Amino acid sequence: MATGPDPAGTRFFCTTGRGLEPFVLREVRARLGAKQVEYVSGKVFFTTSSDLNTLKRLKSAERLFLLVKRQHPLPAYPRHKEKTFRELQRLVHDAPELWLEALSTWERLLAHEAKERTLSPRTTAPQGKRAGDSEALIAKKLRTEHTLEEPKSLQSGQLGKEREEEAVPGHRGLVSQDPLPGIQGEAATAAGTKDPGSLTFRVSCRCSGAIAKAFTTQEVSRLVGVALMKQFGWRADLRRPRLEVFLHLSDVYSVVGIPVLRVPLASRAYIQTAGLRSTVAWAMASLAEIQAGAFVLDPMCGLGTILLEAAREWPNACYVGADISDAQLVGAGDNLTAAGFWDRVELLKASVTELPLLSESVDVIISDVPFGKKFKLGKDIRSILGEMERVLRVGGTLVLLLSEAHCQQLVGRKGDLNPPGDTSHEEETVVPGDMGRTDAAPPWGSLMPKEAHW
Repeated sequence: MATGPDPAGTRFFCTTGRGLEPFVLREVRARLGAKQVEYVSGKVFFTTSSDLNTLKRLKSAERLFLLVKRQHPLPAYPRHKEKTFRELQRLVHDAPELWLEALSTWERLLAHEAKERTLSPRTTAPQGKRAGDSEALIAKKLRTEHTLEEPKSLQSGQLGKEREEEAVPGHRGLVSQDPLPGIQGEAATAAGTKDPGSLTFRVSCRCSGAIAKAFTTQEVSRLVGVALMKQFGWRADLRRPRLEVFLHLSDVYSVVGIPVLRVPLASRAYIQTAGLRSTVAWAMASLAEIQAGAFVLDPMCGLGTILLEAAREWPNACYVGADISDAQLVGAGDNLTAAGFWDRVELLKASVTELPLLSESVDVIISDVPFGKKFKLGKDIRSILGEMERVLRVGGTLVLLLSEAHCQQLVGRKGDLNPPGDTSHEEETVVPGDMGRTDAAPPWGSLMPKEAHW
């Protein structure tokens, strides 16, 4: 069996935060040379022949899956559950070859990565405490993934429990049932095992819309799990399965996939203490189009997530983070040290309204403006924007993450801030141009709004 990527390409999909789909679209094209790229809300589908190491470089996606099936939504019959149950089982029984092909591809990707890791020359591990901390952090994330929820009784019929798309379901094994003849040999070959029953799996399910009102995720997960056991002879094991099967059933589509990696792409091993979501931080930095030699400032840096993502992706720039909170600066310093970036990012204590910087001295400002839930600004948003305008050079770039309330305060007309309509089948979710500016004097001063992402 070949161990490299399929030259014809493999069909994948990524989950992503709402509003980040355009960033994933651009990223899979740029990094992976992906084809047949399309998306629905929260998911991006694409075809690529990239290897696993390249796939791991995606920064704006939450999780990565091999696509097994994607089809129209399943009908829900609340008064005739057996009809819906049969439709659920058809996800497995109608096209077993798709399952075997996806499983074979999954094994090939993992085998290719293992081979490359074995053949590649060993690099010297960082000396001192930082190397051990990194390994401990990765191990902690793996342990957390296996213990997000406590086991529940088998009597509840739970094969998998929804928590959220990025979470891992509860743990409990099911007794294997007799497989149907004729398929087990192919399944064993695809799984790389002599006995198909030795392949353990669990089902993670997320339901929304009509089917969620009629059935629980436990019912859906159990039915699909039993169908897989009958069809292929796999054994259910929700504690430490070798394979995870992911289902998302909604009023728009039915999607079945296999997670490529146990740890989500959004879980950065180099971030010790999470602040802003790493995918959002990377997306903001990507909008800034940071050039070599640029002076990049985050005047409300918090734990430094934006600076970490930017400095790692665009290392040839000068980064400075400021914050008024001593606790936040200590946390940011710890993050920078753990990531090995302590000598690449400078931190200073300062108020965002009184920055100790010369006028027009900064090329790029990127900042997550507090929404007022955990941290309060204490100042009018216009005052903050005015100080940022002062230190930003002519032609510089300002990227802000704002709450809707702050946008309303800046623009002054609530009606102009309604998010655009459903763009789930469009290529972009960008609000161009004037951000709803009125005929009154613009609140941005000399700054010219360019685009907004909702």
